Amino acid sequence: MTLLSACSEESAVPDSPVSESGGTSAERIAYGDDPSQWVDVHTPDGDSRGLVVVIHGGFWKAQYGAEYGAPLAEDLVGRGWTAANVEYRRVGNGGGFPETLDDIHAAIGAVATHVDGPVITLGHSAGGHLATWAAARGRFERWADGPALTHVVSQAGVLDLEAAVADGLGADAAQAFLGDAGETAYDQVDPLNQVPLDVPMWSVHATDDDIVPFSQSTTYVEAATAAGADATLVEVTGGHFGVIDPTSDAWAACVEVLDRIAPA
Repeated sequence: MTLLSACSEESAVPDSPVSESGGTSAERIAYGDDPSQWVDVHTPDGDSRGLVVVIHGGFWKAQYGAEYGAPLAEDLVGRGWTAANVEYRRVGNGGGFPETLDDIHAAIGAVATHVDGPVITLGHSAGGHLATWAAARGRFERWADGPALTHVVSQAGVLDLEAAVADGLGADAAQAFLGDAGETAYDQVDPLNQVPLDVPMWSVHATDDDIVPFSQSTTYVEAATAAGADATLVEVTGGHFGVIDPTSDAWAACVEVLDRIAPA
C-alpha cells in the first residue's frame, strides 16, 4: 500500500545546541546521570501542534548519535511541532537490552508533559524499532509508569528483531543489542511480537533500502493489520537515509503523515 501525495561516546553532557544565527535553538534536558541521557526540546513560536519524539538510528551502536535526529527536529519545529531529539545509551557506551529501552522510556517521560496534544514517536532504523517498541512498553512492569503515546511513525525501522538477528543486519547489531538475553527477550523487545499496538502506526520505508530490508516493514504491517491494528505501510524511494533528509521526497512523505495526525 502506498500513501500518496551515525558519534563517539560522550565524556560530558554537551551544551545546548546553538543556531547559526547565534541563538540557542533548543533546551537540553538531562533525564539521567549518564552523559548520553539527554534530550533537546525544540519549541515552536506560538501554539504547538503536539510533540514529536525523534529517535535516531545507527543499529543501537555508540558511534552513531543524536546528530542524525537534529535536522529532523529543526525541520519539525519550523512546522509548528514541539520536537524532542533524544540521545540514549547505546551498545558500546552502557546501552543494549534493557538499558537502551530504559532510556527511551525515561526520555519520553521527561518531555511528554511539555505540550498538550498528540505525543508521537518518530524513529529511523534502530530508532524505528525503539519508536514502535515505546508504544507497547506500558505492557511490561519495568516500563509501566510512563506517559502513553498517541501515534508512531517508523522510518525504515527494524521491526522484526528475530529476522534481524537471523539475517545478521548491521554486522550482527541486533544480536549485540540483545546481548545475553537472547530469545527470552523477544516478547519484551521485538515489535513484531507486540502487535497489535493500541495506537495508529505508519511505517515509512524505501523499496530501494539496502541496509534495512523493505521486508522488515511489510512483514510487520501485514502482521499488525491481520491482528486488527491500525498500521499503514508508506512506500517511498531514496534508500535507507532518504527518510532523514529534510530536502527529500521521502521526508515529505513523513511530514504528510504528521499533517494527517494534526493538520497545520
